[in-house]
Amino acid sequence: MMIEIEKLTKLYYSIGEVSEMFNVSKSLIRYWETEFKFLTPRKNKKGDRRFTKENIQQLQIIFNLVKERGFTLEGAKQEIKNNRKNLMEHQKVIEKLRNVRQKLKSLRSEMTEEE
Repeated sequence: MMIEIEKLTKLYYSIGEVSEMFNVSKSLIRYWETEFKFLTPRKNKKGDRRFTKENIQQLQIIFNLVKERGFTLEGAKQEIKNNRKNLMEHQKVIEKLRNVRQKLKSLRSEMTEEE
């Protein structure tokens, strides 16, 4: 699952909004927060989590490793530790490629409509 970070318009997202983006439970996001120490969403005075675009990008990496690629939590932690910079760049490249694909699909659809 790829969240298009560039299309996120809000400054902060609630845990409910983030859980819907990834189609996972709120408790799983809270659990990942305890397991992956670099994931630190802001909290308001009531203790409600507020996720930034950067937090969502971090969650996207965790989601990709654990849910899509089948890493264990320990394996994902090790992969992130060893390749964090590469993983962030990899996510950005994937996001750009998906944007290009979407534009190409749009162009193809426009061309077939004109014929």
